[in-house]
Amino acid sequence: MTVQSIRTRLLAIPLTACLTLIAVAVTTTTATATGNPALTATVSGNPAPTAVRLELPRPTGPDAVGRDILYLVDSSRKDPWVPDSGPRRLMVSMYYPARSATGDPAPYMTTAEAASLLRRKAPGVELPPETVSATRTYAHTGALAKRGRYPLVVLSPGLGLPRASLTFLAEDLASRGYVIALVDHAYESSGTTLPDGQIITCAPLCDQPKPPEGGQATITKNRTKDVSFVIDELAGRHPAWEKSRMIAPKRIGMAGHSLGGDASAATMAVDKRVRAGVNLDGTFHPAVTLDRPFLLLGSQADHVPGKDDTWDASWPKMSGWKRWLTVAHTSHTGFTDLTILQKAVGMSAPDELSPQRSLELTRAYVGAFFDLHLKGKKQPLLSGPSSANPEVAFHNP
Repeated sequence: MTVQSIRTRLLAIPLTACLTLIAVAVTTTTATATGNPALTATVSGNPAPTAVRLELPRPTGPDAVGRDILYLVDSSRKDPWVPDSGPRRLMVSMYYPARSATGDPAPYMTTAEAASLLRRKAPGVELPPETVSATRTYAHTGALAKRGRYPLVVLSPGLGLPRASLTFLAEDLASRGYVIALVDHAYESSGTTLPDGQIITCAPLCDQPKPPEGGQATITKNRTKDVSFVIDELAGRHPAWEKSRMIAPKRIGMAGHSLGGDASAATMAVDKRVRAGVNLDGTFHPAVTLDRPFLLLGSQADHVPGKDDTWDASWPKMSGWKRWLTVAHTSHTGFTDLTILQKAVGMSAPDELSPQRSLELTRAYVGAFFDLHLKGKKQPLLSGPSSANPEVAFHNP
């Protein structure tokens, strides 16, 4: 059965079923005698084998990381999923190279967002939302910006997932000298907190018995408009971000997970400002044609040649620099923060890579890709298979 036929059958299933994932970001630890005792997660009433304390992997770059939150309103268009809500509204987390020892620790997400994430994505996991919202991050709010001009990378999460699911990648790229715009696409996330405290979820889109007219391609097309608007607001003549001088406007890239990866290619097709893109384990809707650098990074189970017909069809239409890589023993969530809780509460496969390893590989190859194409630095890591990373296979169908 081809991926196309499988996808056609899935479209007949309610989106709530298609989008359910068991995931959020944590790191397992043993309980300690600190002021924040570890909490025990249970799955369907069965205690997890260890206590859990939430912590993202430490960024690998030399720079400290700052974070600002932007609320952007596109008054030129109504929200496509809830027109009565008014113009399109976007929450964007901005990560940037910062001066060390400035600012306050940035929260992972709000408690309300965490509660919504657990309700929608982890039914049966008895974990307090406060545990999720208190996940250890490495960015700091109010941090002083480091001097310089840096490439901009826009990050787009998977459908039904919050922008926080790509925090591990946003923090790492910022520590390596990038400005990151991590976008929450309204009504496409498990939960988004607006400035007035209102929580909006993906219910108007995800809980429908079938996708909107035009299928998921319609959602992807809307994301391209979101991203182009965000770039306008960050790198245009009247920027909405007070630190916009940090951005080098001619060095812009984009990466995304799942539908966000599809949106990376689709955005490049309509917005020439995006010079390089990455798709993390996402099916294209439909196949794409590109003339600029693009990286396909997917799970070996689903994205070796012959597994996803949209990757097979898109590959020969990519005339610029390109790589097709797959990672063995990882799952769809293995390219996001969400893989760590999945492991912590016993919901990952026995032979699956550790979350730390899958995230390490994702950071390494995505970072090398942008270093090559947005900074012009040679990257031997991308030249072929590495004995240091035997899990990563290079394909050239």
